[in-house]
Order: sequence, then structure tokens, then C-alpha cells
Amino acid sequence: MSHAVAQIDYDEDETAEDSQSPQWRRRLVTWLLAAVGLGLGFLIPYTLYLNHEVSERFGQLRWQIPTRVYARPLELAPGLTLDATTLKTELDAAAYHSGDGVRPGSYSRTGGRWLISSRGFSDVDGAVPARRIEVVLSGSRVASVRDAGKKRDLKTVRLDPARIATLYGQKQEERRLVRLKEVPELLVTGLQAVEDRDFNSHHGIDVTGMIRAAFKNVAAGRAKQGASTLTQQLARSGLLGIGREQTLTRKGKEILYAMLIEARYDKGTILEAYFNQVYLGQRGAQAIHGVAAGAEFWFGRDLADLSTEQIALLIGIVRGPSFYDPRRNPERALERRNFVLGEMHETQLIDDAEYQRALKAPLGVTKDPGSVAANRFPAYVDLVRRQLARDYPADALAGAGLSVMSGMSPSAQAMAEGAVARTLKSLDSKRRPPLQTGLVVTDVHNGEVVAVVGSRSVAEHGFNRAIEAQRPVGSLLKPFVYLLALAQPGKYSLASWVDDSPVTVALGKKKNWNPGNSDGRSHGTVRLIDALAMSYNQATVRVGMQVAPERIASLIKTLAGIETEPNPALILGAVDQSPYAMAQLYQFLASGGEIQPLHAVRGVLDANGRALNRYDKDPAPAQEGDAIAARLITIALQQAVSNGTGTQLVRDGLGRLSPAGKTGTSNDGRDSWFAGWTGDHLAVIWVGNDQNQTTGLYGATGAMRVWSAIFSRLPSAPLKVGDKGIDWQWTIASNTTDPDCVGSRRMAYVAGFAPAYAPCPAPEPVAEDGQGGWRDWFGFGRKDEEKPAEQAAEAPPPQQQENLP
Repeated sequence: MSHAVAQIDYDEDETAEDSQSPQWRRRLVTWLLAAVGLGLGFLIPYTLYLNHEVSERFGQLRWQIPTRVYARPLELAPGLTLDATTLKTELDAAAYHSGDGVRPGSYSRTGGRWLISSRGFSDVDGAVPARRIEVVLSGSRVASVRDAGKKRDLKTVRLDPARIATLYGQKQEERRLVRLKEVPELLVTGLQAVEDRDFNSHHGIDVTGMIRAAFKNVAAGRAKQGASTLTQQLARSGLLGIGREQTLTRKGKEILYAMLIEARYDKGTILEAYFNQVYLGQRGAQAIHGVAAGAEFWFGRDLADLSTEQIALLIGIVRGPSFYDPRRNPERALERRNFVLGEMHETQLIDDAEYQRALKAPLGVTKDPGSVAANRFPAYVDLVRRQLARDYPADALAGAGLSVMSGMSPSAQAMAEGAVARTLKSLDSKRRPPLQTGLVVTDVHNGEVVAVVGSRSVAEHGFNRAIEAQRPVGSLLKPFVYLLALAQPGKYSLASWVDDSPVTVALGKKKNWNPGNSDGRSHGTVRLIDALAMSYNQATVRVGMQVAPERIASLIKTLAGIETEPNPALILGAVDQSPYAMAQLYQFLASGGEIQPLHAVRGVLDANGRALNRYDKDPAPAQEGDAIAARLITIALQQAVSNGTGTQLVRDGLGRLSPAGKTGTSNDGRDSWFAGWTGDHLAVIWVGNDQNQTTGLYGATGAMRVWSAIFSRLPSAPLKVGDKGIDWQWTIASNTTDPDCVGSRRMAYVAGFAPAYAPCPAPEPVAEDGQGGWRDWFGFGRKDEEKPAEQAAEAPPPQQQENLP
């Protein structure tokens, strides 16, 4: 009985459980449906939100593209003064590499014959196509330029310029946008072979790829292949941002982003965005984004110039630019590159022969990523910024994607920097305070500034002495005193006699000025050309007072925009100016009388290569009177080099250039100046001390030595003075005479103003003591003219200006 009851009780419990089971199942289903509903209720709006973000942040993705500053294109033409060293310097600066001369950006050399394959670029006057050329150098000149493909002579050709600086916006990102068609095919297919083999078939995520990557990583014992698709990587870096900690939430968001991107855009658009966004390295605060910038940063080459092994390394770096940094971790980078080459070989992107060759090749990475440096030439770029400031505020330039086409010559800049380093080091002395310098080199044909050095430490940012240093210019102003005199051809000529005896200038209020010559001597009556060539103060003051300080001040303002006080001391350069201001003044003489505003900027191009502004307009032709006066001063300053204060240049071997130049020295040897020019270039140089201490240097022993060091290497044409408006006549005393007349000199006059002819005078008998005779009578052979030229070189004038107001 009890057993039966027990059995009955058990059956009753089972029946109870069976009746409750449908209730629990219904509850579970309800909870699951509620969870799904809640999930969908959250996921659908969230997905719509992310879709809107993709539309806003990817569909209208606008990267901040830095503004780049370029040097001037190297223009090659038959007859151009150019040697092999300079040509190589220019090619290296523009990131050309020694190769076959067939691939763009490469060159080859056999003796004086160069094969160069240029790259296409945009310049101020439009697009310049890529071309292969043959250049033959002979005797430090371009003998010929030919189209290597069409085998025909060319009158001129331009090579793409070097990038000299980059102006970034708020984000320090280096980026160069490319179209997908501009990316090498091997880079496109190789990247997919390594990072995402199913890219063309998946919809943002690749489950098969994840499984395959997992197997490879397990087999290798470490992570060799990632599971993220290219679309996920793009979503991560382009929309989520790189460098953040990976979480499940972030990964989920990345997956949704990738799927939405795939739903909205075609594969080509996604790939193009990836190639422009991918992070490939870091230099300080400067991030390198995109394959074009990466190719330049790591290899110093254009994307199209990369070899198989370089493409493989670039693909390998994608996994971890810091971990696989080939400059810091070359062995790790080599292993990664070879892995990528293996993947390329496995997928038959490269054949056996190319695979074996590439494996044996070096990494091919440049030692220094200088081509993408923010600012390699701070003094020059400072001048560029100043000249652009009127039209482009700083925030309008930075990150605007513009191209600033400058007039810099990389070879001239390199030679100027080298000259400063060598010369100032040779001048250093324990008895001399620390020396500094500022210099400007210009093109005499068009006013372009081709080089600027603003400090002895050429890479130093900050105070730009070439532009900002205000120092007494001394005798650098003397040529402009004589220019005004020679503008009166009925009164003055280079052959005019001027008095170099002691002079007194009344200043008013019972004050006088008594300037003396730097050598402490008077030289009697001398030719005007000699007074300028030897830089005689007393003669110059007499001429200056005749032409009037007011006219001198007006001329300086007209030619260089310099405001000066028109007092008598202006005649001897008692005014503080910068090397740049003096270069602007001397450009008038060097250009043959043209008023050429100096400019470092040739033009500005927009992101599509279209010219927004041009600053390289041809200067107005020189007025006839200006041109003639400039020629006469040039002739006098050529004599200053051949027989006057600049004779050291001849001893340095620069007589071949027939340069014209003028030294300048301020009181107590505090400032050393030299302004000189050839047929192609003008350079104005200052050497001194920042604290205005005495250096003991004259113009000829300081600044002129820097000038000599520059032009000893800089290819430049000899200076030839034209004869238009000039009448050359043999002259003795105050008359023209016969060429064979003893003691006569060949002098230049303004045409129509040469003095009257007189036959040769009969020579006087020589005195018994060997002195006297006709040489003394006509002003030749005096003791003061017999001393070596270097002793007559300009020295700091004595302290004789205490009466100046």
C-alpha cells in the first residue's frame, strides 16, 4: 500500500513538472525575443548613426595637405656654365639617383655624357612633361642637350625641382595624394597578397582570411599575418584614428565601419583612400601618411621609381612602421621584406629570377629622410615667408596643399653654406670674438634670390642675419656716390682728376668733419676711377659733397627703398643696413642698370598645379642713362678687383671671371663687407660679431674671403661689360691721345663726351736721382702708388668722426 502510494505520488510530481515546462520555454523565448528586440532597437539606430559618420567622415574625407616649397627647376641649355660636380649636386638635391637613366628620376654618366630621365611637374608657366635627355658637358659648359628618345637637339629643358621645405598645418602630417592609377601595379597586388588576399570578394570583413591568418601564425609560432582586411585597416586609421588601445567595443565599431564603407563605395575608391591614408613612419612630430610620402621618406624616390624589393619593404612596414623601421632595425626590416617577397613569389606576382635577385638586394633606404624635412634651409624659407606674407597669411599657407616655387639654386646654396663653414673656421682666433655672417646670392639676369645664409650654423632657426642684421655698411655706398657723378658726363668721367688731399666739411654750429683715408695718408690728385678702386675717403667726400648728400639719399631710396638721413657722413656709408638691402641696391649695378626687385618666390600653385600668383615678371629695361652709368661703375669696380682693394681675388684664381666688387669696413674693424658680381651672380656678404665687438677684419680679409670661396666653386659666366653708349679712348693728362703714347691709359667715356685729342707730349728728361720726369707730371709712378695693393686695401677709418651730429 505504501509502495503504491509512493508510486502515485511520484507520478503526480512528474505530471506537475510537465505542466510547468511550457511556461519556462515560453519565458525563455520571450526573454530572447526581448533581447533581440532590444539589440536590434539599439543596433539599428547605432548602425544608422555610424552610416552617417561614414558619409560625413569618409565620403567627404579631406586630408590636410602640407604646402611645399620647391627650388627653381634646373634649366639646361647649350652654352650654360655648368660642371659635373654642380650637375650632380642639383640632381641629388632633387632626389635623382644613379641608375640607367631610363626610369624616371634616374641618371647615368659616361665621362661628360649624362643620360637623365626627368619627371613631369607643374611650374609657374604650366605643366612640364617628363622626358629622357642626353646632356654633354665639356670645359665646364653644357655642350649639347638632346632628346634621348627622338634623337634631336633641344634649345632648353627643365628638370623637376628639389623640395626645400614643407609648411604644415595643425597636424604635422606629411602626405602626397595619388590616384590609384599612379600606384605601381606590384604595390597594389602585393599589398593584397600580404594583407588581404580576398579583398576583391569580401564585404568588409574576411572570415576565411581570419582562419588562414590564424593557421599561419600558429605554424610560425608568432604573429606573421594579420586578420584585418584593408577596409578594416582604413576604417581604423582613417575614421577611428591610430594609436589607441584595441578593445572589443572598438573592434566591433571597426567591423561595422568596414562593412558600411564596403556598402557605400567601390573597391577602387577604397584602395585609393587606403594608399593615401596608410601610416608609414614618423620623424619627430611629423607623421608620414600615404605610400607616395612613404616612398620619399624611406627611399628618397618617387613612387613610380621603386624597385621590387623597395615595394616589398614598403608593404612590410605597413604592419608596424616603428617595429620594422629599417633605419633603426635593419635586420628585422630585412626579414619582414623577405617575407613579403615570399608572398609575392607564392602568388606568382614575381618570377623565380626576380625573387632571387630581390632577396639579395640591400634594403635601399636612404640614410637620412632629408627630402621630407620640414625646413632644411631656415634662412631662405624665412625670406620666402616674408615675401608671401602680403598675399598669404601664415594660416592660409600652412596645410593648404599649395606649391611655392622659389628661385633657390640648390648648388649655389650648398656652395654658399660650405664657403661660410670653411672660411669662418679659418678666421677663428683666440684674439678674435666669435664671428657670424649673413649673405645673399642673386641671379643678375632676373633678380631671383638663389641662396641665403643667415647664420654661421646654417640649419639654425631664429635670427636671420641676412635680412635682419642692421650693420654699418661703410664703403659699400661709395659706388653710388660716383654713380651720381658719372651721370653728369659733361662734368665727370672715369678719367676726371679728383683731389685726395685732407678735407674739411662744415656741419654747422661751428662743428666740422675731417674724414681721413684708411691708410692715414693723402694721395694728391688722382683719377676718379682710381679713387673708387682704391676706396679713398677724402676724394670720395669731395665728389659726394659736389653731387650732394640729398641726391645720394634719394638714389638709395629709389633703388632699394632704404630711408637714410642725407648728412655728409652718408657719403662714407654711415648707415646701418642688412646684406639683403645692400644686395637690392647692388642689383642695379649687377643687372646693368635695371631696377629689379629681388624675389625669392617665383610663383604659387594650387593643389592641382594651377598658378595662383606669379612674382617672376620680367623687369623693365634699363634707361639708357642708367645703363651707361652702371657700365662705367662696373668698369671701375673691375679695376678695384684687378688693381685695387680686391686684388686677392685675382691671386685666388678668379681673374677668369673678370668680377666687379667693392669692399666695406666699419669703424675699428667691427664689420667686414663685400659686394661682388660676375656675368651671372651677385653676392653680398657681411662678417662680424653679434655683440658689435672689434673683429680686426677688413672687407678684403673677411667677407671677401667668403665671396672667393663661393665663386671658386660656383659655375658662373665671366662679367662682360657692353660697349653700348661707351667710347673707349687712350687718355693722358686731360686729353685723349694715341694708343702708343707713353703713359697713356685706355679709359671709358660716355659716348660724345670724350675730351679733346692731343698728341703725345715730349717726355721730360729723367733727373739724376732717377725721380721726376713725365710720370710725375701726369700722376704716375708716385711712391704711394707703388705700394702693394693689399697694403692699400681698405682698413677701418680712424676715429675722426667725433664732430658728427
